[in-house]
Amino acid sequence: MISKNKVLGLIFASMHDNAVIDLTKKRTMGSIPFGGRYRLIDFPLSNMVNSKITKVGVITKSNYGSLLDHIGSGREWDLSRKNGGLDLLPPFSHVDNGIYKGRLDALSGLWEFIEHASAEYVVMADCDIVTTIDYKKVLEYHEETKADITIVTGKTYYDSAKAHAMVVGADETGRVNDIMINPQMSGESNVCLNMFVVSYAFLKQIVLTNVSRGLYSLSKDIIQACKDEYKIMAYEHKNYFSKIDNMIGYYEANMALLNTENRNNLFNKIAPIYTKIRDNGPAKYGIEASVKNSLIADGCVIEGKVENCIIFRGVKIGKDTVVKNSVLMQDTCVADKCSIDSVITDKNVEIGHGKVLTGSSSHPLYIGKGAKI
Repeated sequence: MISKNKVLGLIFASMHDNAVIDLTKKRTMGSIPFGGRYRLIDFPLSNMVNSKITKVGVITKSNYGSLLDHIGSGREWDLSRKNGGLDLLPPFSHVDNGIYKGRLDALSGLWEFIEHASAEYVVMADCDIVTTIDYKKVLEYHEETKADITIVTGKTYYDSAKAHAMVVGADETGRVNDIMINPQMSGESNVCLNMFVVSYAFLKQIVLTNVSRGLYSLSKDIIQACKDEYKIMAYEHKNYFSKIDNMIGYYEANMALLNTENRNNLFNKIAPIYTKIRDNGPAKYGIEASVKNSLIADGCVIEGKVENCIIFRGVKIGKDTVVKNSVLMQDTCVADKCSIDSVITDKNVEIGHGKVLTGSSSHPLYIGKGAKI
């Protein structure tokens, strides 16, 4: 059995910023709001804590002010402690003015931190996957199979026209024998969930050796290029997950929470998802308010009609206003007599009296942070 003190967790908070560039202009991907009261980093961070990983480093690249404000000392995740705990790791690199180009480059830049952690195993995760997973089982699988690298995969419908992913092929034993990065194809596929388990010794070998050769991508330069040289195993994650690799994916992942089965699979009492607590009052509903099939966070004031929506904390919806199929982030204010359909509003958006805004499920209309309409 692997001791919890022998595992280091690393979360890449900015690895997929370019995938949702509208949402990451002023924040990292890890701090993107999700599901009414969470941030994307809450999921990998909570998964690690629930898996008894008590030493976690969060690797950032830029625009990490909101991320720092959200995770703080890590108290909400029980990571504010003397031994272990949470570390926010700004961009470390030897090149390009401190901005890393890939996982290997980032790991090389913060190698002193990894070495000081004295961990036997390293669990790495990104912030583009929304799921609940027990990393203890992945670590046990990694040990049992004597793998050099274990990749966490999941079965889903892949369409190259809508998404980007590393598609993984494996034999009957689970050993990876084929890797395709962003292949031009569609259909049911086993995709990498951007979660990896490696031993400290093996990670040191591949990082220090390959960075000296100018290689910086774990996916391309190690997993794909060396799949026959190294023993790379695939661990299939069979629980519910959403992959966010574009704005449509973000919208669909939020709207999927309106399905009770998806919501129950993602949020459970055994492995809860933790987040920063805010001292908001309960939601208030006007006399003529109507809410159907929606998630309404605390601190909201609803006086109009809301249907099939994800409504974040502090949102205000005026009288005779109809909001459908939309995601309204924190402190959005929609005035009276508005009609909103298939819209994503970022934080602190103000929509004036009588406005009509319409997108579609395949192309939701996005309104940027702090906009006034």
